[in-house]
Amino acid sequence: MRLATVRTAAGTAAARVNDLRSATLIEGYADVGELLRNPEWRAIATRPGPDVEFNPLEVAPIVVRPEKIICVGLNYAAHIEEMGHEQPDVPTLFVKFADALIGAFDDAEVPEFNAGALDFEGELAVIIGAHARHVDDAEATACIAGYSIINDYTQRHFQKRTQQWHQGKSLEKTAGFGPWLDTEWTPGPRLRTYLNGELMQSAPTDDLVFSPVRLVSFISHLYPLAPSDVIATGTPAGVLHARTPQSYLKDGDVVRVEIDGLGAIENTTRVR
Repeated sequence: MRLATVRTAAGTAAARVNDLRSATLIEGYADVGELLRNPEWRAIATRPGPDVEFNPLEVAPIVVRPEKIICVGLNYAAHIEEMGHEQPDVPTLFVKFADALIGAFDDAEVPEFNAGALDFEGELAVIIGAHARHVDDAEATACIAGYSIINDYTQRHFQKRTQQWHQGKSLEKTAGFGPWLDTEWTPGPRLRTYLNGELMQSAPTDDLVFSPVRLVSFISHLYPLAPSDVIATGTPAGVLHARTPQSYLKDGDVVRVEIDGLGAIENTTRVR
């Protein structure tokens, strides 16, 4: 089952989607996050509802305002090496605020004063569907509603000027998130990131130092995870900052992140 949040004339609505052009609205729920907060969300999502057609540009972030977005750094071995770090013994965590999220095909709008060192990070996103507190790996599996795609869009100069990464990770209206949540998909298929049509990142999504299940368990021992919370699981090698010479995103650059079986997001950087 694929769930998305679509924009309609009346506002946003949770929907069960067939593709990026047709869906069945889930009446009474403004977005997938609101739906997931109902313990009966799976049954509710399968109910009959109004069928609608929509433009892919009308896809909103899957969860419009998640309570928590937890990002994982240094989770692909090749990316750890290219960034000059040692492989960690525990997950490296930081947070992203909901203000950073945009839809799967929205523009990433960046003020000129923040546009000095912009970079992409194509990532697999885990979306929580049940409360997780002090869960083991087996219990963590049941707490995952499904998977999606996110671009952990980053301002590298802001990220690197202190030892805390957050200030480079939450630029407003930059992080594409979508196009849908897939409840049946399992990690393994390949992630690819393209910049203006050129392949930049490619890695299997099960080649993680810390798997999604391990991340849910680990995080749940720090603080509870709630339905609709999002975990961005880390990016593979190939980011612009790690290249020689270094380069960064410019106005008009198009970043496409796709994961086999999960679809794709595509966002154009607009410097204002």
